[in-house]
Amino acid sequence: MENTVKITAAEVNKLRQATGAGMMDCKKALVEAGGDFDKAIEVLRKKGQKVAEKRADRDSSEGAAVAKINADNTSGVAIVLGCETDFVGKNENFVNLANELGEAALNYNTKEEFLAGDFGGMTVAEKLTEQTGVIGEKLDITAFEKLDAPFVGQYVHINKIAALVGLSAKVDNAETLVKDVAMQVASMGATTLSYKDFDPAYVTSETEARIAVIEKDNIELGRLGKTLKNVPKYISMAQLTPEVLAEAEEAAKAELKAEGKPEQIWDRILPGKMERFISDNTTLDQEQCLLDQKFIKDEKQTVAEYVKTYGNVEVTGFKRATVG
Repeated sequence: MENTVKITAAEVNKLRQATGAGMMDCKKALVEAGGDFDKAIEVLRKKGQKVAEKRADRDSSEGAAVAKINADNTSGVAIVLGCETDFVGKNENFVNLANELGEAALNYNTKEEFLAGDFGGMTVAEKLTEQTGVIGEKLDITAFEKLDAPFVGQYVHINKIAALVGLSAKVDNAETLVKDVAMQVASMGATTLSYKDFDPAYVTSETEARIAVIEKDNIELGRLGKTLKNVPKYISMAQLTPEVLAEAEEAAKAELKAEGKPEQIWDRILPGKMERFISDNTTLDQEQCLLDQKFIKDEKQTVAEYVKTYGNVEVTGFKRATVG
């Protein structure tokens, strides 16, 4: 018997607005559901489940990163809505969905809670399944980061990297400070706040590994008659004890004496030599420690020094969510 259900354009548009599905998919779902709106949504959801099952082993390494902050700037969340292709990841409707999910994510502390949470009458996980059917690609929340602090700010780089930064207090121009530091987080990829957070065993093993790589490179450079790389004895301030620094200063003085520099001018030269010694022997800190990195907007100062220009405030933590 021929299906005689008549579906109006208004009904189709209502379903499209609710689900994001295409016009033809919405019309077919409404026809299959006998014109019942709720049943049509269920039809689309079942379609999404079938598509999701078929694409379960696909890689959702593309997508959109978003960050959201609550009304009083005391909590923030950064998520990545993952998909399979960059084409979908840049689609306006997809990015809008990512932003809507980001707003909802503010109410949850973990990815698991978020996926089980409500999103327009269904769980977030169900919404992802539904949209998998709509879009035709595997969708997933591939990153979920939450940060609470007396003042939280964010920065998002072209929907690919979302960063959150927490401050110990809301100071004058805190919005500028927190955005600048979040931009640093997004750009430089720090893994910890300070060298003080490093595990000693990690620093030791990383030192040995880096020295081994440089020494291997130097064998080839020597064979080619090229300048050898400096082999640092240390890679972190965690290793530069007062004794180590005192020894380095004595070595610098001996060098100045050997160069015939008058002793009365040593005090003007020594600070620069010690600064260079510390810089040469803290490469791990400069790579991984946010506060010890050179500030991207002014490499003459570290991030910690930049933060100090805002007065009595500290960075209490940061989070980073990245596509891929």
